[in-house]
Amino acid sequence: MDALRAVPCRIDLSPGVPDLTAFPRTAWLQAERRVLAALTPADFGYGNPQGAPALREAVAGWLARNRGIRAEPGEVVVVAGVAQALWLLARALPEQGVRRVAVEDPGSLGARQQLEYGGLDIVGVPVDGAGLDVAALRASGAQAVLLTPAHQFPTGVVLDGERRRALLEWAASGGVVIEDDYDAEHRYDRAPVPALRALLPEGVCYAGSVSKLLAPALRLGWLLVPERLRDRVVAAKRYADLGNPVLAQLVLARLMESGELERHLRFVRRRHRRRRDAMLRAVAAELSGARVHGAAAGLHLMVTFDGAPFADTDLATAALALGVKTHPLSWHRMRPGPPGLILGYAAGPTGEIEEGIALLGQAMRTCARGQRR
Repeated sequence: MDALRAVPCRIDLSPGVPDLTAFPRTAWLQAERRVLAALTPADFGYGNPQGAPALREAVAGWLARNRGIRAEPGEVVVVAGVAQALWLLARALPEQGVRRVAVEDPGSLGARQQLEYGGLDIVGVPVDGAGLDVAALRASGAQAVLLTPAHQFPTGVVLDGERRRALLEWAASGGVVIEDDYDAEHRYDRAPVPALRALLPEGVCYAGSVSKLLAPALRLGWLLVPERLRDRVVAAKRYADLGNPVLAQLVLARLMESGELERHLRFVRRRHRRRRDAMLRAVAAELSGARVHGAAAGLHLMVTFDGAPFADTDLATAALALGVKTHPLSWHRMRPGPPGLILGYAAGPTGEIEEGIALLGQAMRTCARGQRR
């Protein structure tokens, strides 16, 4: 994935990228000026490794309003995105005897790599139309599980009520749930489902960030963990980097408290929904036999080509040769499955999306002809 990110292209349909042109520059600058005007010289020293108190308080309010989570500011650990949250957990969990972690299959390759790099043993658990297979989780022997229940990556399914209850029962009996609230705020047809953390605080480690709302470059997120893990997580954060840059934390806190971040969320939701609709129309017109999966949410679509005669890596390579970048589904699988693509729609205008899908259709026909020869 890192190599692919560096390859230039004309149309980027990679998943997980928000509309970076919509970054609220004016609001950010205004908030930054106000923050700077109020800072004392002492505020420019080393901050609290757990995070600036103002941001931890703002995050607690944000989560209560938007995700149904009741948390005290002292429970919030500010992190450099969900990637660092996973690394910190990989440092803390083994001290609790947790070394084997289940992940969704298909699921995020990047998240899986983060846990593996942290030294944890990984086992894949299947995902179907109802979300993570909790019976398979029980059978896996894993002591913890990482999942994206509000909008699963990459399939787009929402963990259904029966599975949520079964998962929480598993956690209540001693398992640890790591909830990556991946793009949960981007739901277009109804309110997002409540976070699992809201239902079982002592069994769920909850990670979120502004990477899909503002920009990944900010490297700002948050982690809530059960009390038994908090000291270990904060210590790991201290030894990792002494804490996130304080100025950016205080600016984000002001945006959250002023309501500016919620206004921005409403704005990008409307824009992302239009782009999703444009991609759905283009896929129906240009990608014969493609099956679209998932709920009306998030920043990407997953499409599969059941019975297709080509590998999805070949299709992604052929598309890249035409100037279109996307992810083959097989990158995010641990078990075999039908070929597919993960198509991001949030980052570009509708005309670019339509052109990109048309070029994907051209690449697909080229791959199919090549297999018939």
